[in-house]
Amino acid sequence: MTEIPAKPVLLTGASGALGRVLTQSLSALGWKLVLTDIAPFPDTVPAGCRFTKADLSNGVDILRLAEGCEAIIHLGGVSVERPFEEIIGPNIRGLYHIYEAARREKARVIFASSNHSVGFHERTDNTPADTQFLPDGYYGLSKAYGELMGRMYWFKHGVESVFIRIGSAREEPIDARMLASWMSFGDLSSLMVRCVVTPKVGCVAVWGASKNKAMTWWRADAREALGWAPVDSADGFSAQLQGVLSGDPVQERYVGGGYCAIEYSRDEMAPSWSGA
Repeated sequence: MTEIPAKPVLLTGASGALGRVLTQSLSALGWKLVLTDIAPFPDTVPAGCRFTKADLSNGVDILRLAEGCEAIIHLGGVSVERPFEEIIGPNIRGLYHIYEAARREKARVIFASSNHSVGFHERTDNTPADTQFLPDGYYGLSKAYGELMGRMYWFKHGVESVFIRIGSAREEPIDARMLASWMSFGDLSSLMVRCVVTPKVGCVAVWGASKNKAMTWWRADAREALGWAPVDSADGFSAQLQGVLSGDPVQERYVGGGYCAIEYSRDEMAPSWSGA
């Protein structure tokens, strides 16, 4: 099985932190990438790749960019918690344009979902990938919507999707929560490869975290079917980070951490969710 797709791969959000990481790692494997973002690409465009500045809200541009592509790695959109009106355009309408392009090109979508789509699950839970969504804000809500859109396009049009519920993808973990949720750039890149080159995936979800001993929150995803297993670990940071806590009981109770505490207005702590 080749690790190089036969046709180009469209990568949205290419100018962001994770987009730049994946551009470097995938192009180094010899992949042909069609890069796009609303912001200029800040690095040298690798050989075999091309960058086009585009807005996800422009469906015609997205259709053109996706022409001839085998898969769409969709990182684009608002990537942090923001007011609803800032989320709805790129994260809702923009995602529709991505799936319409995928439908036309018969391309697979690898959707950068988020732990914030299930952010109000408690850290004491051991949650399977087919759990109910419990988004912790408008950003998480948009990611839950994105997964639902992917399911609809799978059942109605046969568009394959992999939803990666990314925990904390960054160079190193920075607090106690990330001893569980951290995902190394190397593990993210290797997962993206498997998401694209695996012959058949259907419509599945994968928890996006490295091989961390503290990660007891999540289980039962599609990693084995994709032939992927993380190799990096946050465990080496345990001694320096296990005491780095927020002091906020809401933030420390839930998977979504600080996003759960944003504009949290309950007078008392919410009861445990019994619908899982």
